Amino acid sequence: MFEWLFKYPAAVFSKGEFVLLSAWPAWVLAGAILAAGAALAWHVLRTRAPLEGWRRAAVWLMQAGALALILVLLWRPALSVATLRPQQNIVAVMVDDSRSMGLAENGETRLQQALKALDGGLAAELRKKFQVRLYRFGKDAERVDTTTRLSGTQSASRIGESLKQVLADASGLPLGAVVLLSDGADNSGGIDRETTAQIRQRRIPVHTAGFGKERLERDIELAEAAVPARTLAGSRLSAEVTLRQFGYSQRRTRIRIKDGERVLASREVTLKADGAPQTETVAFQAGAGGAHTLQVAVDALDGEENTANNALTRLISVDSAKPRVLYIEGEPRWEFKFIRRAIEEDTGVELVTMLRTTQNQIYRQGISAPAELEQGFPSRPEELFAYQGLIVGDVEVSYFTPAQREMIREFANRRGGGVLFLAGRAGLSGGGYQNSPLAEMLPVRLADSKSTFHREEAAVRLTPMGSLSLLCRLEEDQEQNAARWKKMPLLADYQETGELKPGAVALLEVAPAGRRPGPLLAIENYGRGRTFLFASSGSWRWQMLQPLEDKTHEIFWQQMLRWLVAGTPGQVAATTPKPVLSDESEAVIRAEVRNKAFEAVPDARVEARIVGPDGQAAGLELTPDPQEQGVYTARWTADRPGSFLAEIVARAGEEEIGRDVVMFRREDGVAESFRTVQNRELLEKLAEQTGGRYYRPGTLAKLPQEISYSEAGITTRETRDLWDMPAVFLLLIALRGGEWVLRRKWGVV
Repeated sequence: MFEWLFKYPAAVFSKGEFVLLSAWPAWVLAGAILAAGAALAWHVLRTRAPLEGWRRAAVWLMQAGALALILVLLWRPALSVATLRPQQNIVAVMVDDSRSMGLAENGETRLQQALKALDGGLAAELRKKFQVRLYRFGKDAERVDTTTRLSGTQSASRIGESLKQVLADASGLPLGAVVLLSDGADNSGGIDRETTAQIRQRRIPVHTAGFGKERLERDIELAEAAVPARTLAGSRLSAEVTLRQFGYSQRRTRIRIKDGERVLASREVTLKADGAPQTETVAFQAGAGGAHTLQVAVDALDGEENTANNALTRLISVDSAKPRVLYIEGEPRWEFKFIRRAIEEDTGVELVTMLRTTQNQIYRQGISAPAELEQGFPSRPEELFAYQGLIVGDVEVSYFTPAQREMIREFANRRGGGVLFLAGRAGLSGGGYQNSPLAEMLPVRLADSKSTFHREEAAVRLTPMGSLSLLCRLEEDQEQNAARWKKMPLLADYQETGELKPGAVALLEVAPAGRRPGPLLAIENYGRGRTFLFASSGSWRWQMLQPLEDKTHEIFWQQMLRWLVAGTPGQVAATTPKPVLSDESEAVIRAEVRNKAFEAVPDARVEARIVGPDGQAAGLELTPDPQEQGVYTARWTADRPGSFLAEIVARAGEEEIGRDVVMFRREDGVAESFRTVQNRELLEKLAEQTGGRYYRPGTLAKLPQEISYSEAGITTRETRDLWDMPAVFLLLIALRGGEWVLRRKWGVV
């Protein structure tokens, strides 16, 4: 229809440049239109006819429009467009040969549909005008002579990398266009800007043809499963599982987390609206120390079109070492006694306490050597940074020297530890913290007043964020957990704290009778570490006012201290950006190396010992990152599927600085099972950004004609007349006919 009205394909108008072929300049045309319009206006106004107001204006507009159109036609309008010279340019035809193209729909696979279009006339029509090069692609692109080489079995699809390879293969040749036949299921996260910019720089249009359904009728897919990379032995963790479904709205299914054949946790969920991402939290126990490979899966429902996307693999490193927490308390009090008693039952955390009994005497418990804390609170970073967590109780800020205050700040900022501040008569605002550098660390803005500590009973309320956090999880079920918090005994006291800082989160609120609720338990990230606030010293009543067998107080404080130290790094901290390599083989290993004062070490010798799935070990040296001091990186090729464990050791001379372990896993043939619907958005965006066009299989017949309009390769400039377009004459008839109809209606014909 478009070509019938406008004579040429839409590509001519999108690629062409509007020109006037008349020898007369364009300003003369503009002047003629203005003069003609003015003359018609004078004529209409002088005509003594029963036309008044807007009727005169309507007649003038139609007459002026018709006259302006005739004048434009006299100036010979045309389109100047670049076209590819016949048989002097190459067109690269890329066919997706990945496994997702082997999915069957309506009795044919996507690859069969693509080859049907290609062999059914598209390739022959292209060869009439161009030299055609055929490529198949999956992980990379490969030139082939015939479509019989395509099988739809490649384990991955990387459109961006394959495009770059095709461009490189034809770098010295007149490449006029690229035709990409695919379902758009790219496994590398999309096409990067560098690749798009390279294509645009060479002005090569990429025409895309999309195959496959744009949504499945009945399917559940796990989109993501976020699990902590490392934790302490015996810790309670949560997996944030994101899924989407089609065709099963309001149906119920179950999410399961397994370690091998052992089910760690399961939770029944109700599926939400079709296509809407749905995130569910599943809590589980980390178990014993060591490397664990977890499978997060959702149960399949009847009639699912694709069940291979119902499970994801995640890795977790469980540390059996006992982190140490230093707790300084300014005076003997019930809270101190009950916190110590709660942590004594947790074998995974070591609590070292120093209690000020008089102004110049301290009582130490949990020390590992007689000299530990003998001189009081640590005075050197190396001493304080030997701990993974720090609790500051009811002690005024003036107790610490300026250097010690800076060390406490750097304990979180540079060392990456967790710092917990407790309420008390001499704590927080009562101890002058609001006027010290430590106020910067707190997740709340402290009130500038010393009378903020109240020995009055107060209720505890769980916030919406607290209901989702494992730190406040006393019961596995969220509803039961919320009900349990509502029944908690009143706190013995509370401290006014002020409002939350941006980026901080309140998990619990304190609600005194007759007063506005305020933050009770608040957390925020600070530098490399994190800070906590617990604005009460009266949680011991949770133990005293409940049955002896109730473990509420113990569970709460054990979880608190584990969260305090769980993310604290050692002197050597190893990571990898992709723990699971889906149809990839190259892993990047990164190690951050620091001395005992946790300052970056730029001249360390860092080596990795990597053990593969078959038990064989290999060595690898990490090199300094020129962009970041104290950071060392290396690339490792996982030559086979399975789990790999890398132990990184850093040395300064012959002295060992520290060591850490990182895991990664290679999985083949997995990525193609996810997002199996056609990614039309990616294909359309690629075509739009490069000057191409997106086609459905039914419209591919137009491609050979429209592909000629390109500025890449060897081109010639052509002009296409517009004066004889049917749309022009229809418009002229409509203007004159419309005027006649209106005049007849108004009785002035």
